Amino acid sequence: MKKKYLVPVMPLRDGKVNGQDGVRLAKYYSDNGADSILIIDLSDTDEAHETNLHAMKGICRAAEIPVCAGGHIRRMEDVKKILYAGCSRAVLNFGRESNVDMAEEAAKRFGREKIGFSISDESQITRNMEEWGSLMLWSGSDRQCPYRGELPVISVSPASSDEAVIEVLSNKWVTGIAAAYFSNDQADFQGLKQKAAARGLRMHVLESSFAWEDLSPGADGLIPVVVQDYKTLEVLMLAYMNEEAFDTTLETGRMTYWSRSRRELWTKGMTSGHFQYVKSLSIDCDNDTILAKVSQVGAACHTGNRTCFYRDMVKKEYEENSPLKVFEEVYGVIMDRKLHPKEGSYTNYLFDKGIDKILKKVGEEATELVIAAKNPDPEEIKYELSDLLYHAMVLMAERGVTWEDVTEELANR
Repeated sequence: MKKKYLVPVMPLRDGKVNGQDGVRLAKYYSDNGADSILIIDLSDTDEAHETNLHAMKGICRAAEIPVCAGGHIRRMEDVKKILYAGCSRAVLNFGRESNVDMAEEAAKRFGREKIGFSISDESQITRNMEEWGSLMLWSGSDRQCPYRGELPVISVSPASSDEAVIEVLSNKWVTGIAAAYFSNDQADFQGLKQKAAARGLRMHVLESSFAWEDLSPGADGLIPVVVQDYKTLEVLMLAYMNEEAFDTTLETGRMTYWSRSRRELWTKGMTSGHFQYVKSLSIDCDNDTILAKVSQVGAACHTGNRTCFYRDMVKKEYEENSPLKVFEEVYGVIMDRKLHPKEGSYTNYLFDKGIDKILKKVGEEATELVIAAKNPDPEEIKYELSDLLYHAMVLMAERGVTWEDVTEELANR
């Protein structure tokens, strides 16, 4: 049996989701156990569509789960804009004949894995769907779907209770459910998944390949847990788990520990709001230490510092050569110049001259890199590529693009 998905729906109008901040909602869904997000662009004009696309970018940036979007798709350019906003798929409404006509071209241009279909009636199902896309949204009857192909099928359902959701998921043809019922900032996705799992359904829950009995806690029954930020790999803190804390972490998706000082279980962030959402748990070679990679909200340390390891005891001088770290630091300096101009700064000179000057410099540096690549000395490539990257980062800062945006896009390719 394949695992089932819970997909909250985000109807987007005038840049808002039911009048609420979509970014905040997307972060909540992502952190609290939703498996994907479905955005429905309800705009009826190109101007409103652009407003929604801007909101879509913020939603995709905040979400750490796949985001699909449909609704206002009139032409191929709309598909491109949705994908460029960061969505994993553009969903073509097959109730609109023009979307059916563009499906094959969209699949060829962007890849079938980037295309999904919204179907509300059996007559809209075509025999070429598997060649054109990788997902089907069915908004017809919850009891049955006439499609018998290989595409995953998400039921867009009016289910309005946990029991009704589980009933829909129990259908063999259903891969997942998208519903307004759990599309709010109070939804208990993990709890709903536990209920569904208790009914024999396979859900996307945290499952450990090691049982607690396989681990080697100390004499006090505790195992140390080293906690890292899953994106930066920065070490955030050290804490301890007993068996109950371990089980609670798996059930809730939030890092939960045993407090040695208070002699009680504690979920990190329950008081401060600085939760740690599990991305992965690894065990060391002796089975006596856990490495947790987490999505950290706010500060990990009770002092308010990002990490508990904020004080140096011994430090030798060395060059930081982690590529992404260097890129982020240089980008940070560029952004600081943009926000706090410094007299005589070349970066501020570029910002003052505006986008045309920045683009001219990017073009010039790209040309110089091409020329350098024709020469036998690879050192020239290094210098010219560094110049190009710097000017590209100025362009990124000018247009509000971050390295996180770029690396996420590369990771999705």
